[in-house]
Amino acid sequence: MSMRIGRGAVKKGEEFDVVIIGAGPAGLSAAIYSQRFLLKTLVVSKDVGGQLNLTDYIDDYPGMGKIKASELVAKFRRHAEGFGAKVFYPEQVTKFERLGDGRYRVLGRRKLDVTAKAVIMAVGSMRRKLGVPGEREFSGRGVSYCSVCDAPFFRGKDSVVVVGGGDAAFEGAILLSGYVRKVYLVHRRDQFRAKPFFVEVAKSKPNIEFVLNSVVTEIMGDKKVNSVRVKNKVTGEERVIPVDGIFIEIGFEPPKEWFHSLGLETDEAGYIKVDEWMRTNLDGVFAAGDCTSLWPGFRQVITAAAMGAVAAYSAYNYIVEKGWYKPAKPEVKGTIFDQ
Repeated sequence: MSMRIGRGAVKKGEEFDVVIIGAGPAGLSAAIYSQRFLLKTLVVSKDVGGQLNLTDYIDDYPGMGKIKASELVAKFRRHAEGFGAKVFYPEQVTKFERLGDGRYRVLGRRKLDVTAKAVIMAVGSMRRKLGVPGEREFSGRGVSYCSVCDAPFFRGKDSVVVVGGGDAAFEGAILLSGYVRKVYLVHRRDQFRAKPFFVEVAKSKPNIEFVLNSVVTEIMGDKKVNSVRVKNKVTGEERVIPVDGIFIEIGFEPPKEWFHSLGLETDEAGYIKVDEWMRTNLDGVFAAGDCTSLWPGFRQVITAAAMGAVAAYSAYNYIVEKGWYKPAKPEVKGTIFDQ
């Protein structure tokens, strides 16, 4: 019995050298390197692109210039498939379990049932959302979840809103103050979780206005964001602020409980603990990208891709050390490599 999801077919009980869980920059980069090591590789994911699906353009990935996020995702995927990796979606891995011979059985909600010599976790982390009208509709059209990623696209604009009270929100507001004429920092309380240094720097910026004890209740616009509705939680007063964009910097939500159910060790915030070679506490299981404890304050496409490459290298070394390495025949025909 085989299942067709996305491209290709995966048979029940099929054996892979590496199963990669997640198809964002980390997972697809891991797939490219895993296949370059001639390891039979399967990528399993509920979607292709991960956090890149929440943005419109990328301009900070070397060699690409300004490129639509969807196009960059397509290039990553074609590259991985060009080396022979199977990208299997939409599917969601529910668990993996260690077999008696040291390999892993990987199971999914849509009856995925395969084995792997090594597993790479690259599931990312979900950015917290406001859950207000207009947020989903204008995602990538003025609604951003990463100030460091998208600030340059607002160069010369009149004003933006940054939502949050932690380090990311303050770093974003400070960065954006150099790109736009006015930054409104909206926070639900009048105290901040951010480091005092960031707070003082933000207060010293004449074009950053603090809107405290307040929440954004609606994001409005036509083709793009043009205003937000803000409500003061103390007075009940509402105001509409004309803006060119809104940056939602209220943190991430890694699937901590699921990680624990798999036996993975996490840090206090719920991210998978890894060492410099992307090794987890489980023998033969590696992790890469936004789901890891590495570089938590700097989530970028380039860092995720780098971690994916390292995780694949570590998986390769692990398989070799176990005496399981049987290089597969390269599959690179009918792809971008023939052009």
